[in-house]
Amino acid sequence: MKELFSQIVSTVSEFVTQGRLTDFVWLLLTIVIVWVAFKFLRSLVMRLIGTRLTEQIRYLIKKAIDYTAVVVIVMTVFNRLGINFSALLGAAGIAGVAVGFAAQTSVSNVISGLFVMTERAFQIGDVLQVDSVVGIVETFDLLSVRLRTFDNRLVRIPNETIIKTNLVNMTHYTVRRFDLRVGVAYGTDLRKVEAILRDIAGHNPFAVAEPAPIMIFDSFSSSSIDVIFGVWGAKETFLDLKNSMMIEVSERFRAEGVSIPFPQVDVHMVPPGGSGAADA
Repeated sequence: MKELFSQIVSTVSEFVTQGRLTDFVWLLLTIVIVWVAFKFLRSLVMRLIGTRLTEQIRYLIKKAIDYTAVVVIVMTVFNRLGINFSALLGAAGIAGVAVGFAAQTSVSNVISGLFVMTERAFQIGDVLQVDSVVGIVETFDLLSVRLRTFDNRLVRIPNETIIKTNLVNMTHYTVRRFDLRVGVAYGTDLRKVEAILRDIAGHNPFAVAEPAPIMIFDSFSSSSIDVIFGVWGAKETFLDLKNSMMIEVSERFRAEGVSIPFPQVDVHMVPPGGSGAADA
């Protein structure tokens, strides 16, 4: 590496001291021409493939063309400067052994990335949940997936983690179901509750008629009868559906006299001298 660096310095100095300004200008012009040519090539390739490939495959193709352009420019510069590649290749061989041990994780991520691309479980723009992280897919390459959370934070998830954990794609299908979970007081007319909920869903602008809403009387809990009401809506307006349903159910239950109880415990106090375990 020291020999290579010395050769580069001496070659550049030769350009300056010998007044080879014309050669230097031609070198810069060559770099610009190569870069513009690869930019045109990338644009042409993107236009030819159109939308036949997924967004992440298109992104990887763009990166591959850009990296190839950088390699060609570097090789062109070295060739015009007359720099010997043997020293560079020798240094790369020595460094490659050290890098190989350090790159085991990266290789694993690259292989995992190929499996993820083959599976096509998501694409750029989808909303994913990976463990406790929820966000929108911004980029996907051979090493990692980058998510932008809804509070505008960037989360980088290695592809190996994507393969090993449960991944939930929240926007894969065109419609999603919002499950409203609510408890009503004991003694409430459950048929009335069902009629109110179905009427609310039928007039909600963000709810769809098909699939039809589902009604589940889930359980008798300690303080209430628990109800699950599932309403379907377009994935683009899911939050609007959720918020509007919560508001409308609260207002309608209050107007119809349907009580939503809170957990409570009745404590019976035995006065001194009263009947109790001691008197039994």
